Amino acid sequence: MTGFAQLFKDTRSALSGDEAQAIARFDVSSQGKNGLHREVRIRDFSVEVDEPPALGGQDKAPNPVEYALAALATCQEITYRLHADALGIPLRDVSVRLEGELDLRGFFGAAEGVRPGFRRITGEVHFDSSASKEELARLKAVVDAHCPVLDLFSNATPVEIAVAGHARSTTNR
Repeated sequence: MTGFAQLFKDTRSALSGDEAQAIARFDVSSQGKNGLHREVRIRDFSVEVDEPPALGGQDKAPNPVEYALAALATCQEITYRLHADALGIPLRDVSVRLEGELDLRGFFGAAEGVRPGFRRITGEVHFDSSASKEELARLKAVVDAHCPVLDLFSNATPVEIAVAGHARSTTNR
């Protein structure tokens, strides 16, 4: 087996026998730096988030919806890589380009019934592969069925975000 095929096979085998072992939890925490500029901690990593000036930011980093597109693009690429090897489909490299369209009236509450999220996402997958069109079509179907971030975009996910308490700023006078 080549590339990630053995990892895929071994992990799939281990996970199919133990549902409790199959649950993975991920967490992030975010805090302000200045204005809309944020710092997000992810494991031992730190990424910054901001908005462009037209949306009130300082343009010091990508904004959350750009990160969402990046998450989808890279999750697609990773899923292509792993599944191509598992299926024995030759794939030297894969890249994804996406474009998302928002109606800002939803974000700013400027119109009733307008969603604040993406209205649509379009894109292209580019393969560096000697595989046939049929093999790549089969690979795409498998990837679309197994990509976690595509699933997040395509299906409702229950989300609960509680208010943790009220912090008050005090000044000594």
